Amino acid sequence: MTELTVADATSASIAKPATKPARPYFSSGPCAKPPGWDASKLAAEVLGRSHRSKLGKARLQYAIDLMRELLKLPDTHRIGIVPGSDTGAFEMAMWTMLGAREVTALAWESFGEGWVTDAVKQLKIEPTVVRADYGQLPDLNQIDWSNDVLFTWNGTTSGVRVPNGDWIPADREGLSFADATSAVFAYDLPWDKIDVATFSWQKVLGGEGGHGVLILGPRAVERLTEYTPAWPLPKVFRLVSKGALTEGVFKGETINTPSMLAVEDAIFALEWAKSIGGADGLIARSDANAAALDKIVAERDWLGHLAADLASRSKTSVCLTVEGADEALIKAMASALEKEGAAFDVAGYRDAPAGLRIWCGATVDTADIEALGPWLDWAYATAKAAA
Repeated sequence: MTELTVADATSASIAKPATKPARPYFSSGPCAKPPGWDASKLAAEVLGRSHRSKLGKARLQYAIDLMRELLKLPDTHRIGIVPGSDTGAFEMAMWTMLGAREVTALAWESFGEGWVTDAVKQLKIEPTVVRADYGQLPDLNQIDWSNDVLFTWNGTTSGVRVPNGDWIPADREGLSFADATSAVFAYDLPWDKIDVATFSWQKVLGGEGGHGVLILGPRAVERLTEYTPAWPLPKVFRLVSKGALTEGVFKGETINTPSMLAVEDAIFALEWAKSIGGADGLIARSDANAAALDKIVAERDWLGHLAADLASRSKTSVCLTVEGADEALIKAMASALEKEGAAFDVAGYRDAPAGLRIWCGATVDTADIEALGPWLDWAYATAKAAA
């Protein structure tokens, strides 16, 4: 198919492509289910059972064990399943550990800005705020690591990620708090540089929303047991009892009642991930999908990357610019694609610059990314003609 330029896209009506993505699920959360997923494949005997039963605890512990195995997480780090998705996990970390020293908050997309708001308006602390525009990173080498540092590893709403962990010093005084919800299972993360990490099953694993995962390194555990924040803690945030870490939280004894259906769904995804080579297999699939989308962008002069720097460009939540687009044009493109069943949920995040956002995580098949290109041509031409 002949690719469209900006000039001819508005003057030509093109036929609908013959081939649609087999699984047109490109949402950045909840994301596409793993290939082969079917609700009937979930362990039904667990449903309707108490999470505190022997079986319930065993399945929760199994999910934790699978995550540890796939992430190659050292024994020094604890893994807990907590309420409230990634947001709940990150806020749990903030509410229980901040206030012991000065704080630096990095913000280059909407969720980073959310953590700034929490720190300032809810916890009433005055962080040093380091900002960058959508599509860019600040100078990471200028961060003062005598402070605790809050940052987003992979900006889902901006398509920007930190390139690696080299900017985090091994001898840091403060703690590193990484909101890694679109990064875990998509990058080889340096766990020795991360004191606190949070994520949700709904991203790279394609699990259900509502549950977060909190990963604590030894320095974070030390902070929890030696420091008591000045503010009251909600019950669902309490990780310490009588000065000691509540170890049960990290052994499948959740603070509140989890959805065992969501847990079984996550186990399905984790077992699928193990079957394709674990974290390495997941990373390879994300890399292939991002490369396929890069090729689509390179072949079209009306498409671009919001994150211009390849080294800091997300390989999961890829945010694209569209020549001459405003919110109405993007809405028209996304609506046309959804109506045809060619692509679902590809409009950019509401607070981001007008553009497209294509999820390229491991649960998406590369062939579906490749099939998306001609449909983007069609949607762009259709929307421009109707404008």
